[in-house]
Amino acid sequence: MAVCARLCGVGQSRRCRRRQSHNQQDKQSDSDMDIDEEEEERIVGKMRADADGGCPEISDGAGPRGANDASAKRVGASVNRLCYEDTGCVGPPNPKSLLDLPPELLVEIFSSLPGTALPNLALVCKKFRQILSTETIWRRRCLEEFGMKEDLRRMEVVGVSSRELYVKLLHPYRHILGLWQPDIGPYGGLLNVVVDGLFIIGWMYLPPHDPRVEDPMRRRPLFRIHMWENNKATVECMYGHKGPHKGDIQVVKKDEFSTKCNQTDHHRMPGGRQEEFRTWLEEEWGRTLEDIFHEHMQELILMKFIYTSQYDNCLTYRRIYLPPCLPSDLMQPGLFKGTYGSHGLEIIMLSFHGPRAKATKLTGDPNVPAGQLTLDIDLNRPVCLPDLEHQRNIEELSRLVLGVHEEAQRDAQGQDTPPVGAEGASVAEGLEPAVTACAEGTGPTGANSTPSQPQPFILPLGVMARNEVYPRTCKLCFYGTGLIAGHGFTSPERTPGLFVLFDEDRFGFIWLELKSFSLYSRLTDQLSHAQAPSMERFEAMLRNMQSWTS
Repeated sequence: MAVCARLCGVGQSRRCRRRQSHNQQDKQSDSDMDIDEEEEERIVGKMRADADGGCPEISDGAGPRGANDASAKRVGASVNRLCYEDTGCVGPPNPKSLLDLPPELLVEIFSSLPGTALPNLALVCKKFRQILSTETIWRRRCLEEFGMKEDLRRMEVVGVSSRELYVKLLHPYRHILGLWQPDIGPYGGLLNVVVDGLFIIGWMYLPPHDPRVEDPMRRRPLFRIHMWENNKATVECMYGHKGPHKGDIQVVKKDEFSTKCNQTDHHRMPGGRQEEFRTWLEEEWGRTLEDIFHEHMQELILMKFIYTSQYDNCLTYRRIYLPPCLPSDLMQPGLFKGTYGSHGLEIIMLSFHGPRAKATKLTGDPNVPAGQLTLDIDLNRPVCLPDLEHQRNIEELSRLVLGVHEEAQRDAQGQDTPPVGAEGASVAEGLEPAVTACAEGTGPTGANSTPSQPQPFILPLGVMARNEVYPRTCKLCFYGTGLIAGHGFTSPERTPGLFVLFDEDRFGFIWLELKSFSLYSRLTDQLSHAQAPSMERFEAMLRNMQSWTS
């Protein structure tokens, strides 16, 4: 009886009094009839297994019309056996509905259901509605569905219950949790909306300052939602330098929402646009404009500031997913930071699609915008590097990679006759022994290729690298293509290059035509509510991303 009162929070129910009366007739104490916690967990576990985690509907007229009588009877039989036969619990020998169960078991059952099912459950009857006011149920839903912990106690101290928190904040805004890409023209971005303490916060993820690609990501809050005012959810814009101010969030359609600032004057600074630009430059690049001597880079930076600042945090966001991981993948897929010359650091998403690896831009630039496929790697075409002395020669590396490139083009066009080189021998013939030796030394060609020993690696002379400190050994190399284009994404073309896998968290790409090297480092932040439901949904998302900025 004490357990019942403690769990359900509604006082002694009729079932409790009936049990107490029966106990008095048998001259047994209440404590003898209480189920210990270990036994109770065993009972609930069996009930979940039998009911398959679902919410049984009420039969015999106790529930809403159209209830599944057969399902209810099966669950009722299981509950009867588990509760009354296995544990000696006193009650009706054959309960015909959930209404016949003790309140403590109903609390356990309701606590196991998804929060989206509870409002309809409260409409069944007065008893269910009374039990669903129990804080235990809503606290557990906040914990299991949104990962909230000790903050729930703090919320109750300030007068907001776990039920109010779930119903008025977490549930209404659950659809905006996860990863999103803002529609900021070619620049894109990465937004992560999370439950952070007693808030829902939208964090904009920014790459480290150029060229420190292995530094951790930077975060900037764009908006937050809380319940500290008038016991209702309040949206605040966090953009600018004058603190939180009024904002709004609107869910446009599935997997899309928009933000709006209602007080854009909070974004302005006393010194006008010049002060705003200097502050933005310090945050974005970690330096002043005078420190950037490259004139072309100065133009790109100024262009980005003018373009991005016009939105005033009034943006539309589209959902993106993290790539699924398969055992056959070359490495763990995910998000990486990479160097892109004068454009600085950008964020890309590496994913695997059978024999190919793809790197898609989440942030972009006026040449190749966000959403485009920046790298396309053919895992069926490994490249075996020569010794260090020959690696220093850009012509030698170009000969190897271009030989594979011509072979790939012939395969794509269905040509069987290899072109003849200047010395009378085909390029493919000269390349074949090197590729065969590389494949033999690394195991089966493709995603499971793993060399027995790391290979020495050094960049060829004449190849520009913003990171002078890069790994001097690599695991594997593959032929691939990189996307280059003129300003405004004009005349885009895929050019051959070399994909270099250093380790699980770093890879590089040598752009042969640009004579440039990009180093990529894994983004290690924990990102919740971001896993793709399926590979099909993920691939559809990639296609949509390209259409957004094409």
